[in-house]
Amino acid sequence: MAEHPAYPVGLRLTGRRVVVLGGGQVAQRRLPALIAAGADIFLVSPEVTPSVEAMADAGEITWHQRPYEEGDLADAWYALIATGDTEANTRASAEAERNRVWCVRSDDADEATAWTPATGHSEGVTVAVLTTDARGRDPRHTAAIRDAVVEGLRDGTLVAPHHRTRTPGVALVGGGPGDPDLITVRGRRLLAEADVVIADRLGPRDLLAELPPHVEVIDAAKIPYGRYMAQEAINNALIEHAKQGKSVVRLKGGDPYVFGRGMEELQALAEVGIPCTVVPGISSSISVPSAAGIPVTHRGVAHEFTVVSGHVAPDDERSLVDWPSLARLTGTLVILMGVDKIGKIAETLVAHGKPADTPVALVQEGTTAAQRRVDATLATVAETVRTEDVKPPAVIVIGEVVKVGPTVGAPRK
Repeated sequence: MAEHPAYPVGLRLTGRRVVVLGGGQVAQRRLPALIAAGADIFLVSPEVTPSVEAMADAGEITWHQRPYEEGDLADAWYALIATGDTEANTRASAEAERNRVWCVRSDDADEATAWTPATGHSEGVTVAVLTTDARGRDPRHTAAIRDAVVEGLRDGTLVAPHHRTRTPGVALVGGGPGDPDLITVRGRRLLAEADVVIADRLGPRDLLAELPPHVEVIDAAKIPYGRYMAQEAINNALIEHAKQGKSVVRLKGGDPYVFGRGMEELQALAEVGIPCTVVPGISSSISVPSAAGIPVTHRGVAHEFTVVSGHVAPDDERSLVDWPSLARLTGTLVILMGVDKIGKIAETLVAHGKPADTPVALVQEGTTAAQRRVDATLATVAETVRTEDVKPPAVIVIGEVVKVGPTVGAPRK
């Protein structure tokens, strides 16, 4: 049987009976793909892992809490045999052979009639990698090949430029907190397909250097209280280039909808009938504290966290924030765009009951090589910002979670 290479084929299992014997780690890894394929899954095992039990509780599989019995593979189209009982596996494999059921055996690939490839997915494409024969099977090798192919498809490096997929329209892409590795897979793929990229100052700038020479990059940097590209001009640029049939990426820092004016841009595009895709990004409100060793919630310390824009002071008539209510909360307060207003913010919180010794951490240039963390309290934070020369962009964390973990300066590389 092992003298010839396996014949690759894709199974269409929607609504078809699939039998899984065993409820351990092998089944736990394989079941999600079978569920996604729409299979009618019949699982037999005296015990299962908590994750497999959750699948049964959710109605995704049917669990029969007992050992394998002769006849379990009747009417099956496909079987996965993964029990810890070699004798039961052998009997089940023999039943599969008699009933012409394609059968995978986790304990003995040579006795199986089917092998499970290392699989990955990228925008409608499934990559499946098999070795040529059972004697040379190395799951680490096949997984490494799969990963290389999938990564190439996702970042556009595997596809020849003239065959690269292009989708006219606009994509609002959240670039994450700054580290180029923290953009989503989908965001990176859309960048690889773009004709035009309109980028914010707080987007992952290092990614722009990877763009092909033909890609037009437009600087939409909004430097606080300095030169800026008005929002209307950004909207017009998106519309103009999209109307030319180009694939346009609006690369934004963090997430497009977290103080990012993403909805304003989507509304402007919708008004003129231009399709727009929104790609969520990792928000700095969570990721930057994490990179600095600060959990925004922690058992026994904080059961909630609140994210606030600090771009206007508490006493500014334009402020929409209920600062007195925030002062009464016992959880974590995360402030974005508030470095130059932190003195007034701290003063207001204390005035409405927040203890003056409440810990505060300011994390500047979070997730980048320039990251640094400065600690203070509400009573000292205004002076600390001045003496330590803290500059935006910086995320400010207020609450007891600041003291939970070890202080972390620059992120690991």
